[in-house]
Amino acid sequence: MSVETVEKRSTVRKLAPRYRVLLHNDDFNSMEYVVKTLMKTVPGLTQPQAVSIMMEAHTNGMALVITCALEHAEFYCETLKNHGLTSTIEPDE
Repeated sequence: MSVETVEKRSTVRKLAPRYRVLLHNDDFNSMEYVVKTLMKTVPGLTQPQAVSIMMEAHTNGMALVITCALEHAEFYCETLKNHGLTSTIEPDE
């Protein structure tokens, strides 16, 4: 085996599987509360992005919040649930 082969093999990284955090529509939280909670939960989410996610969930029953590594997805999902929102995660395929 040549040195070149070893170097090539060591630079190949498998990306961690990614997961989708989904927000489900509900009939009891106000739109304003959902937007504020999304912005508090997901760092870097702007108000227009949060409004767009909330409106998609409101209109279609469900919306994609973020796609990220499993640990982060579980954290965001749990945090949304702890604030009274309905959220699930699924593998991003």
